[in-house]
Amino acid sequence: MGMAVNSVTNLGRSGVYDWMVQRVSAYVLALYTIFLLGFMLTTDVDYEAWAGLFGQTWFRIFSLGTLIALGGHAWVGLWTVSTDYIKATLPRFLVQAVCGTVMFVYVVWGIQILWGL
Repeated sequence: MGMAVNSVTNLGRSGVYDWMVQRVSAYVLALYTIFLLGFMLTTDVDYEAWAGLFGQTWFRIFSLGTLIALGGHAWVGLWTVSTDYIKATLPRFLVQAVCGTVMFVYVVWGIQILWGL
């Protein structure tokens, strides 16, 4: 009985999957941060340099991947915290729905900024 309830309330989530999302996204975020830090330390950063960097397709793809990684990383973290600390189903659902909506809006907004859509 307990197993069936757990699988229904868990909605198919896997701890291993969440762990992988957190680790892979953390590496992507770290690589992006190190790259940008290196770029800023080795380049006289002005509008032309910044526009030149973001004008390259490979960096836009890298930025898009980082944006998606940030969304996944944040979602797993917020889902874990809300599940741990908000025990009542409706408030937890509402908090998770708001967090998911905000993250979706941020990712779409980031895509618009990156690709000028």
